[in-house]
Parts: sequence; C-alpha cells; structure tokens
Amino acid sequence: MRNLIKVSLLSGLFLFAGGAYAHEEEEEEVVVKAWEGSGEFGFVGTSGNTETTAMNFRLNFIRNGERWRHRFTGTALVTSEDSIKDNERYTAEVQSDRKLNEKSWLFGAFRWDADKFGSYDPSTSFTAGYGYQLMVSERHELRGEIGAGYRKLTETLSGRSSSELIGRFLLDDWWQVFASTKWTNRLLVEYGSSNTFSLFNTGLAVGMSDKLAIKLTFELRNNSTVPPGDSEKTDTVTGVNVVYNF
Repeated sequence: MRNLIKVSLLSGLFLFAGGAYAHEEEEEEVVVKAWEGSGEFGFVGTSGNTETTAMNFRLNFIRNGERWRHRFTGTALVTSEDSIKDNERYTAEVQSDRKLNEKSWLFGAFRWDADKFGSYDPSTSFTAGYGYQLMVSERHELRGEIGAGYRKLTETLSGRSSSELIGRFLLDDWWQVFASTKWTNRLLVEYGSSNTFSLFNTGLAVGMSDKLAIKLTFELRNNSTVPPGDSEKTDTVTGVNVVYNF
C-alpha cells in the first residue's frame, strides 16, 4: 500500500510538471516572456604555511508566463586545504507554478542535493502544494508555500537508503533596502518522521551597475537526525560573490 502511494504521488508530480510545459506552449502564443536569471561566483585562495581554496557557484533561471511560472536553481560548493577536499556539495531545484490568480498558485517541485561530506548523499525530494503572496509592495515581497511529497535519503557513510512521505514549508522574501541594495531571505523546511531538513539562505546585494553586483551570503543547513558516526547536524557557509544578472 505504501509503495502504491509513492508511485501515485510521483506520477501526479510528473504529470503536473508535464502539463506545465504543455500549457506553457499554448499560453506563450499570447504572452511571450524570455527566461531571466542571474549567475553568482565566489572564489578564495590562500598560500603560505597552508594552501586553501574555496569556490562557490549559483545559477538561477525563471520564466514568468501568463498562467505558468518556471524556476531552476543550481549550486556548487568546493573547498580544499593543501589540495585535499574537505567540502563538496551540488544542488539542483526545479519548480513549476500554476497561477490561480495574482496572489496564489499551485506548485510542483523537485530538489536534488549531493553533499559529499555531509550526512546524506544524495537527498532527493518531490513535492506539490499551494503558494500565496503574503505581502507585496514596491520595496518588499513575502511569499509562502506549503505542501507534501516524497523524499529519499542515502546515508553517505553506510550507503543505506530510506524513503518517506514529507511535509514542505517555504518562506521567501526580498526587500529593496536602497536603490542599489537588495536583501533576500529564504527558509525551506522538509519535515519527515525520521528527519527534518532545514535550509536558510540570506544575502545582501549591492549593485555596481544594471548587470553587476557584489553580494554577501550566509547559508545554514540542519538535519534533525544524522546517521551513526556523524557528529555535526548543522553546517554554515559564509561568502562574498560577484553577481551577473541577465
């Protein structure tokens, strides 16, 4: 019975995503919007008694149609000391939103997380639910989403895999502090009976031109439960990135 629920849920999500692109083609005959996005890159290197390198990369795409909105985000983080890697992480998120009106939508989302030095590698989730624009003004916007889905976790050390039904909660907001300064925050929580994963990102971007900006970033990741042999439940990353908007 449990496997039947999983298969039904996954089938529904794929049909939802497929329908998004099928309807997009019809609607884009009326309203055509090109893909927009941004790329971020940060690098730090030191030499001397200890040689260290740190590189992080983020790519964001969004396409906003009359009835559908599609998003893609990909990230990479690699750090090493004396040519030995001590952190390596890659993530991808894909989401399609079916707009109900100006303030609400239905969504289908896929998240993939490969944390080579973390507790789980990889972590994969499929979720669907409802989103609503909680606040909106010329300088500030706050959006929330709630939903449910399916997640599969593979323990990094043992290779053991497990899967479960999960709940999903998201808060996403931005604030135009000054004409050239923008503050963004995003909190994602995936709740399951065996583990709750929380991801918080915040960033302060200062525009240098219409296309370029410098951005201070902070990320916090937490797993409520980690496998035996893992001691850290929380990871944080702080960085300075160059942002290019296109």
